[in-house]
Amino acid sequence: MPELPEVETIRRTLSPHITGRAVHRVEISDPRAVGRPEAAEFVPQLTGRTFLPPGRRGKYLLLPLENKMTLVAHLRMTGRLFYREADTAPEKHTRVTIYLDNGHALFFHDQRRFGRLYLLPDSELSGWPPLQKLGPEPLAQEFSVQYWQEMLTRHGRCRIKPLLLDQSCLAGLGNIYADEALHLAGIHPARCAGTLTPAEAAALRRAIRQVIQEGIAAGGTTFRDYRDGQGRPGGYATRLRVYRRENLPCSTCGHPIERRRIAGRSAHYCPTCQPEK
Repeated sequence: MPELPEVETIRRTLSPHITGRAVHRVEISDPRAVGRPEAAEFVPQLTGRTFLPPGRRGKYLLLPLENKMTLVAHLRMTGRLFYREADTAPEKHTRVTIYLDNGHALFFHDQRRFGRLYLLPDSELSGWPPLQKLGPEPLAQEFSVQYWQEMLTRHGRCRIKPLLLDQSCLAGLGNIYADEALHLAGIHPARCAGTLTPAEAAALRRAIRQVIQEGIAAGGTTFRDYRDGQGRPGGYATRLRVYRRENLPCSTCGHPIERRRIAGRSAHYCPTCQPEK
């Protein structure tokens, strides 16, 4: 699933191309790709509207329109949203095509069909449950030392890896950057949040911010599906320390990376650099 760096990269790469562009027409080849409103209402409500500069909240891409509505894209597992010439032959798994007034189009492609597009009035956006429940952004001021320490204390019995994946605690992290941050901070993914010392909590906070910044700078992480807003893969996979590197040597100490299930999710870690206390 695209995480914060991937969605932020899509936002940045789409912005100069769609800002100020009007929607000429919309084609929906798979109505299941539209979460709200019904596909029959989605098309006329979007047609003729002009895109404003895109935004993002957590893993949600926000494409505001001049009619005080916002097109929200949640890419889930395999969703892509990219800008190309309108006469480009659609790929097999293209679900929605948004034709623009400059001969180009936005293509929503999703092989596994979990992604969704939502068209919401701005008056409802902040109170929309999927956005309302999100915690602070890793790079935002709200993700303060005090907030982080209080969160770890409040969820003291929770394992730290699944806590990092809880979007109500911290918005945008997924498996990739959670594993990378834990390795960088030297914290075992099965540690209970309440066992982290203040120094460890501070180190993990710094590591989270660092790997997010690294991921954005590299244009995200691509293994198979993810592409940016122009269809280009991200470059962070070559810099990963532990994620998907099971049995390969740790770049810090040389010990083989291990993988285990924690609360139903995989975690990659180095048992030497991240001892289980």
